[in-house]
Amino acid sequence: MEFGTIEREIYVEASPEIVFEVVSSPDHLKQWWPDDARYDPTPGSAGEIVFGDRDAGGAVVPFTVVEARPPRTFSFRWTHPADEVAAEGNSLLVTFDLTPSGGGTLLKMTETGFREMGWEVAVLEQQYQEHVTGWDFYLPRLAPYVATLQVRP
Repeated sequence: MEFGTIEREIYVEASPEIVFEVVSSPDHLKQWWPDDARYDPTPGSAGEIVFGDRDAGGAVVPFTVVEARPPRTFSFRWTHPADEVAAEGNSLLVTFDLTPSGGGTLLKMTETGFREMGWEVAVLEQQYQEHVTGWDFYLPRLAPYVATLQVRP
């Protein structure tokens, strides 16, 4: 098996502008993915996302915005050591590409950088599988969350 890239596509019944907000804004992000998110959704902004309770052993994960081009692309690097600047080789890159489709948006999520991390094969396989499982759990929550928004064009 090749542990280099995770790709998922989902269709969301909302405009690319709305979907962009939902994948880029910390307030929206924490409704479908992490339990908390603190960052400014502009390129170069560094922050963090939190899974679980920060004060009770939750996972605090560094997060750096790479690209924000509304309403088409939002990307970030994450999982790098907190005391290092996110770069290829110390972090994973997640990109959300949004394409208008019918009355909604086709969202393509790509996560890359696993092989570049320099992990042993067992660690690489474990990390890759954990991220596959994570995206398969969290990404399907995005469209139902968008459906709860009372935003009208």
